[in-house]
Amino acid sequence: MFESTPMILSHRLMPEGYRTVLGYPGFRRLSTAALISFLGDGLAVVALAWVALTLSPPGREGLVIGAAVAAYTLPAAAGAVLLAPWLSRVDARRLVSLNATLRAVALGAVTALHLAGKLDVAGYVTLLAISSVLAAWGNAGIYTLVSRMFTVERRLPANSLLSTAQQVSVIIGPALAGILVANVHAAVVLGVDALTFAFLGFQVLRVRTPPAEAAPRRPQLSAGFRLLARRPHLAGLLGVTAAFFFLYGPVEVALPIYITGELRGSAGLLGTFWTVFGVGAVLGGLLGGALRVTRQWPFVVAVVAGWGAVLVPFGFLDAAAPALLLFAFGGFVYGPFVAFSLALFQNATDPDDLPAVLAARGAITTGVAPIGAAVGGPLVEMVGAGGALLASGAATVALAGITALVLLAVRRARHRPLLRPQPGEADSRRIRDSAHPAMNTGGGIAAADQAPRLASRPKSPGKGLCSRQHHRTAELRHNENRIS
Repeated sequence: MFESTPMILSHRLMPEGYRTVLGYPGFRRLSTAALISFLGDGLAVVALAWVALTLSPPGREGLVIGAAVAAYTLPAAAGAVLLAPWLSRVDARRLVSLNATLRAVALGAVTALHLAGKLDVAGYVTLLAISSVLAAWGNAGIYTLVSRMFTVERRLPANSLLSTAQQVSVIIGPALAGILVANVHAAVVLGVDALTFAFLGFQVLRVRTPPAEAAPRRPQLSAGFRLLARRPHLAGLLGVTAAFFFLYGPVEVALPIYITGELRGSAGLLGTFWTVFGVGAVLGGLLGGALRVTRQWPFVVAVVAGWGAVLVPFGFLDAAAPALLLFAFGGFVYGPFVAFSLALFQNATDPDDLPAVLAARGAITTGVAPIGAAVGGPLVEMVGAGGALLASGAATVALAGITALVLLAVRRARHRPLLRPQPGEADSRRIRDSAHPAMNTGGGIAAADQAPRLASRPKSPGKGLCSRQHHRTAELRHNENRIS
């Protein structure tokens, strides 16, 4: 009896949404494999930049790190567009497996070249670029599987658990990477990351999904862009997200140099920074997944402004303790952002269109972050690592302010009172309606006269289909309107 008490307490303490999604066997398998792969990514957070530091010529560290970070993510945008005619029709499980396999092979080649003594900057950047070609499609495949497994109200908890698992990996992975780099070369740590991708590629093929997954209809990627263009709220959210990720790009370049420069630290301290960021992100992600937010835009603006405000003081700090505290708070602010953003896309998109829509989203959001990292290299060379962090934070705060002003303008325009008719117009309208009863739609004699005719008119064969389509359109519009 007493032995079961902790289990009962943990069951009651866990929110109902999390209990439901974890009760689905396919999601448990997917989330476990993703967690291990995310752990490998946590190792790569430190190892990727440290390999670039060891390979770069003196005085060019920022440029080499920027090129490595960009190569690890930027080709995903090109792959999302150029490979769409083929990959848009591929089963979601195979999309995840193909991406994981390519990552494993390319990152394993980095380790092999290092052990052979033939790894240089050009080869390193090239292999990182190859490894990222299918990243947008692999990510779209994971969240498409989630969309297939759960209904609208269960997708946010599932997304939150996946994003939280990703942030847990940022707690454990960088700290472990700091220890490993002190004993083995950082290129060997990337080999461990390759093994975690191999495990994900194998496990995801064993995930069972509902029967609808057997023969999905896959639209072209261009259809995803057209759908985004027809939904102003999603297009606006995508624009803010893209700008947010672009301004984040310089952080990944500047932080390693800031630690080795202003803080005079090592790979272990870099791992600690990402670890405390992950702790904050896990807490923020779990809190965000348990919230019921009916108006998402204010939440998005608050996250953007909060993250920017965290970065500004780095331009003046040269002590590790306050910098670590700030970075931990930054993770807490950022944690819920990805889950909320993805849930909005899932809820406003038909599941059959979701792979192309998320791939289109990934083509933009995945592409802008490495572009920001590439810009971060020269920026660090010009103003230093601390100055680059300050500039990124100030621009991010400005982005939040501009977004808030636009939202206020849109809301005022939407609630602007209509022009009232002139006094004579109302009287003339009543006279006109009484003179022409057939034009009266207010429910008078003409409406009563036509009611029997409408009732006796045979129903159209396609009326049921139109009704279902109308219901689905109304549901999508309702979910879309929740953004504002």
